Amino acid sequence: MNASDYLQRSTLYRKLIHGPYGKFSRVYAARLSEEGFTRQCTWRSLSLFRDLMDWHVGGGHDPKHLDEASIERFLDHRSQHWQINAGDRAALRRLLSALRGNGLIAAAPPVELTEQQQIVEGFSAYIINDRGLSHSASNRHALLARRFLQETYLEGPCEFATLNPELVIGYVERHALDGAADSGKAMCWSLRAFLRYLHLRGHIAVPLADCVPSIRRWRLAGLPTFMPPQKIQQVLDSCDRTTPIGLRDYAILMLLAKLGLRAGEVVALTLDDIDWRAGEILVHGKGRRQAVMPLRRDVGAAVVSYLRQGRPTSTSRHLFLRMLAPHVGFTSGCAITMIARQALGRAGIHGYAHHGAHLFRHSLATDLLRSGASFDEIGQLLRHESTDSTRIYAKLDIEKLRTLSQPWPGGVQ
Repeated sequence: MNASDYLQRSTLYRKLIHGPYGKFSRVYAARLSEEGFTRQCTWRSLSLFRDLMDWHVGGGHDPKHLDEASIERFLDHRSQHWQINAGDRAALRRLLSALRGNGLIAAAPPVELTEQQQIVEGFSAYIINDRGLSHSASNRHALLARRFLQETYLEGPCEFATLNPELVIGYVERHALDGAADSGKAMCWSLRAFLRYLHLRGHIAVPLADCVPSIRRWRLAGLPTFMPPQKIQQVLDSCDRTTPIGLRDYAILMLLAKLGLRAGEVVALTLDDIDWRAGEILVHGKGRRQAVMPLRRDVGAAVVSYLRQGRPTSTSRHLFLRMLAPHVGFTSGCAITMIARQALGRAGIHGYAHHGAHLFRHSLATDLLRSGASFDEIGQLLRHESTDSTRIYAKLDIEKLRTLSQPWPGGVQ
């Protein structure tokens, strides 16, 4: 039973809408119904709402003055008598959001940012507006900038006059080996961008971006990890397509395995991105790039089955939604990676260097190469910006490597 069905029969809800908080109750119940909460979650949220309002108004406060501070005081009071459930704070924040959206309580007061936070916020806006990068890329760069400032200045004021090449180089040396070589290179790229921003805005007088050392890494040094088509099918067959979550996961895996989409690209898909008449799908790739791709019949059939039998009712336009309320889209590609890893585990497939969504992309490229596709064709399908990204697959095809190799002295090849 979902929220809408429960509200039609609920004695608790009828008492609330005919009580002193009737208007607040209707607005909150509409939000719960809109987000697709179950009967149990709706009952729990309304019960918590009733207790909050009784405590708030009983203490002599106006319902219109409800805010975050009120909620924290209420939860502190409640914890002295009952155990606070994990979702209570989130439920009450959802209440505030619904009430503010309908103008029943005052808007949230502006948050006063520290000097560090203001600088990072400005840098994030610069990455999006001036450099033209995506919000997800901006978040990654802002995270590095925040860590750099916290480690360099701790919690004190940002005295940029003391920032010098030794501090910058020392930071890179301490963190260069925190992850893989690619992680170190990404850290250096973000740090250079941040230091350029500080110089551009006049925070530092010297262009310290040039002081950031480079982390060496042989290009195309590794081999892409891939699975043969038989194992790909084994993973797809592991999805229980008699359940809504199985239908969703199967459609996601088909997009990964048959079209080579990245995890973030699957997350970004909306209902409006599929042109069913033309048989095409609009993919939102890296760096705000977009590409129209043909929608294979088997992939389209998987998506249709999910839409008809598995997708929860929701106002969200995201194609793939969470199965637990609130039924909204995923926030990042990490969710798609977890779905891929779980499918690999169900299929009993282990021992690969990569156990995420990108394994399916590598597998598609390798299978196409061995089926006779050219590097240009593979690069177009995978939407590689550089041909270097496609050339790495040449290592997996011995016959194509023979055509590129130089003859040995004496005629041996």
